[in-house]
Amino acid sequence: MNGTALYERPPASASWRIALPHSAAAVPVARALVRTALAELEHGADSDTAELLTAELVANAVEHTLGDAPIELVVELLPTGCQVEVHDPDPAPPGSLTLPVDIEPDPWQEHGRGLLLIRALSSSCGHRPTDSGKAVWFTLPAVPAQRRPV
Repeated sequence: MNGTALYERPPASASWRIALPHSAAAVPVARALVRTALAELEHGADSDTAELLTAELVANAVEHTLGDAPIELVVELLPTGCQVEVHDPDPAPPGSLTLPVDIEPDPWQEHGRGLLLIRALSSSCGHRPTDSGKAVWFTLPAVPAQRRPV
């Protein structure tokens, strides 16, 4: 058959980009997008971990940036895993994301564990400047089919 049939699965690489409101309402929307993206391609990255880390990035962007400019979520699925980026208008680096932390978070405090979770559960993470602020990102590897939860 010549050309692409309508029933063929999408390629193993795909990306999504969406503007989110600068509010707490962005967190469940971001989680849903990541869940849908990973399910759409039957992707091998751990969906639960991707959702958790995405929620942390989006919540941090909402909490630690001023103004009401939208936050942008970028989800890129690759054969080797996935990368999630959150773009915000603040150029300041995200605290201790890529630096070792000497002080353990206070177990009685509600805050202070998001970046720790991202560092601990992702295969890599970081931040980079953008024309309009910064992008904070993490990657997760694809999990072999025999190890995926059912």
